Amino acid sequence: MNTIQLYGADWCPDCRRAKSYLKEHNITYEFIDVDLDEAATKRVESINNGKRIIPTVIINGKSYTNPNNAQLASALGINDGFHIILYGADWCPDCRKSKSFLNDNKINYQFINTDINEWAIPIITKLNNGKRRIPTIIINDDIVLVEPSNEELRQALTITEVKEERIFDSIIIGGGAAGLTTAIYAQRDRFDTLILEKKTIGGNAFLTQKIENYPGFTSISGPALMDKMEKQAKTYGAVIKTGEDVIAIEKEDELFKIKTTTQEYLGKTVVLSTGSTYRQLGIPGEAELIGSGVHFCATCDGAFYRDKDIIVIGGGNSALEEGIFLAGFCKSVKIVHILPEFTATETYTEKLTSVKNISTHMNKTSLKFIANDDGLFEGLQIEDNETKETEVLQANGVFVFIGLIPNTKPFENSVDLNKRGFIQTTGLAQTSQEGIFAAGDCREGAIAQVAAATGEGVLASYGIKAYLK
Repeated sequence: MNTIQLYGADWCPDCRRAKSYLKEHNITYEFIDVDLDEAATKRVESINNGKRIIPTVIINGKSYTNPNNAQLASALGINDGFHIILYGADWCPDCRKSKSFLNDNKINYQFINTDINEWAIPIITKLNNGKRRIPTIIINDDIVLVEPSNEELRQALTITEVKEERIFDSIIIGGGAAGLTTAIYAQRDRFDTLILEKKTIGGNAFLTQKIENYPGFTSISGPALMDKMEKQAKTYGAVIKTGEDVIAIEKEDELFKIKTTTQEYLGKTVVLSTGSTYRQLGIPGEAELIGSGVHFCATCDGAFYRDKDIIVIGGGNSALEEGIFLAGFCKSVKIVHILPEFTATETYTEKLTSVKNISTHMNKTSLKFIANDDGLFEGLQIEDNETKETEVLQANGVFVFIGLIPNTKPFENSVDLNKRGFIQTTGLAQTSQEGIFAAGDCREGAIAQVAAATGEGVLASYGIKAYLK
């Protein structure tokens, strides 16, 4: 449970002040009098390098020494008239988006990391009818928001929207490796850039547990690499807004009007670097079980299946890479592939042979996801492509890695797309609409690798420079 302990003494003025503040905001806490408890005194001293400093407040294992009211408000999510608890995890993209929105609007919230505080998992599971969905945000104990958009948060917290009046040299739609690189190079050329990201900065690369083919790093996690790129873009002056879902682009005279679900932005050029999303199988049971056994991101949801049995569907680099990652903490991993041979590179197929808790089911077609009486995933029905025999693979969860779909639907009337929905470009990443450029996984012919995406970002930045000059 959410535990708050206040170590202090009745004679201590700051202790009385802290107790009064917590009581005023209906925060339940345990008061431990150090004058009456010798063990408590020793704990306070161990926390404060031998000093007996009170009040010392411990919130879910994290200590705060003589915190003022503002520090208590920040740690506990106390605001004027309401308080907020955000259940989530550091690896969760939507959690990062919500945290960024609250931080940008100077809203205090208590962040409870479900990876560290296991007591929180039953809470969010109950609130979400058996599904482990994060972020789950609770406002004043009676309003529950699950994976909310920024607009839903804005309405729930009655935050007044501030309209952006600036005209940017370039508006970059999508904050993955390509978009961030474009911003870095454009800002170095003194072009004012704005990045609009629907979810979290970093795109699919942020969801990659380990990157081993990016120059300069033998191995680096996706989140770490993307954090470095984001900081660099901000250092050069790029403006970054997350939770902005672009729905249309309009040309007015020499400017582009970018419409999101919340407001409008003006720019002299546009870069489409919206990346791609995971392709679904489209078989019975998939839609109903997404989030309650069926997943598309091992980094996001793999932690829920520690010491459990899982299935991975797919045979390319992503499927094998994520399968090997999951095998590191899952009890067993069954890889199901529709073809007789893997399409992944030898690097991954060779690694696969050394992992003992992975089994493969080749030349099998996935027919149906099976749920138990509680509506949770319990197995996958597969068919042998040669014998046509069917069987059910039992597991606690399944991860699907069968390719990507470009995130280009909102731009089909603005630029030319090929039959698969990828953006067609020429020259310096130029699309069919002069002044609009494309880079990264959403572009036709793109190589879905972080290193390639950064190169395309450089190309797009040169397109911006040539157009504006």
